[in-house]
Amino acid sequence: MATPLVVSEVFKSFIMHLRDGIRLPVVADVSFSVASGECVVLGGPSGIGKSSLLKMTYGNYAVDGGQILVNHKGRIVDLATADPRTVIDVRRHTMGYVSQFLRTVPRVAAIDVVAEPLLARGETPVFARDKAAELLSRLNLPEELWQLPPATFSGGEQQRVNIARGFITDHAILLLDEPTASLDATNRKVVVELIEAKKRAGVALLGIFHDEEVREAVADRILDVSEFSPRTSRVAVGA
Repeated sequence: MATPLVVSEVFKSFIMHLRDGIRLPVVADVSFSVASGECVVLGGPSGIGKSSLLKMTYGNYAVDGGQILVNHKGRIVDLATADPRTVIDVRRHTMGYVSQFLRTVPRVAAIDVVAEPLLARGETPVFARDKAAELLSRLNLPEELWQLPPATFSGGEQQRVNIARGFITDHAILLLDEPTASLDATNRKVVVELIEAKKRAGVALLGIFHDEEVREAVADRILDVSEFSPRTSRVAVGA
């Protein structure tokens, strides 16, 4: 199988500027890969660095060292050193992300929020909205809500919009940050089915799932992030 995502020898720490420049190590020497059609789940206790690792992979957090290699448009891009324009292009065409929280432009209808990633890739408005409607229907969001801004929706309704937006494209890599956290059992099952469909389509998935039942259903492999936890919790800058 192809390997569209490789994380190699990644280190990350945060500097606490309000606490005399104390450096708080997050992860050290992280190395793994995700193959096409595989779902790798980041495991380990809360606070061990799972979300930070996912955000580094997406380019939201800088890394202290190492490489995050992505097969993008037939060439290898290192997101650890890529310029902002390249990162944006990777997100548009190669790597999708479903976060725990929906962030949208105010007063934009839910169906247009979901359709936007396809429009950004040059698809027609009709095709994009039809695909958005298909996903919103599958995720059991009432049709009367589709033309309303999702800022007024419940947490579970917003998350379904978020999931539809993340799954609407054919990105080769998809990152999932607790996509089922606010969902009922019926819609958790739908998300599992959507993930399985992505795997069959050859998408490489990397995710965090605190729901044990969902995690067991989708994971091909669980990566214990505590294996990459630094031995000391605090190291002074320059030490």
